Amino acid sequence: MNDWQRKSPLDWETYVNKLVKVVAVEKHEYEGWVLTVDPVSATIVLATFPENEKGSISFVMGHAVQEVQILREGDSDTEQRLARILAPQESQAYSPEELEKRKKALKTWLETNHIPVGEQGELGRTLSVAGVLTIGPEQCSSANEIILARVQGLLQRYLDQQR
Repeated sequence: MNDWQRKSPLDWETYVNKLVKVVAVEKHEYEGWVLTVDPVSATIVLATFPENEKGSISFVMGHAVQEVQILREGDSDTEQRLARILAPQESQAYSPEELEKRKKALKTWLETNHIPVGEQGELGRTLSVAGVLTIGPEQCSSANEIILARVQGLLQRYLDQQR
């Protein structure tokens, strides 16, 4: 176990929202803003924001960390930018009538494509596909990852057709 892994979560928290340089095994160096540190593995999650590009996230495994040097403190703008990385995008607010219309159109499309679908939940707001997957106003979920991936692919094609 290295020195980084021996630190406590309170120690790691002092690095959050700061620009750091991480030296890892074999002299690999990483630079970025600390988004978080995993308390179990001591893995550092770094975010970078190259100019004119989308931000990216990288992980430096805790066992590989040899040294972490703070380069710069984050300001409130940086903290907000980092917070937005993992925050879900705001969903469009639809009226109850619009939600009902969209749900019925999706249900009809699924039935047309021979996918067994029914309504469930309070006021029938949620669609149930074959009893193993639910589609609500905000999410699609299932314990079966294969079915979930396939239905999400179908839903993406359906949404692309609607545009």
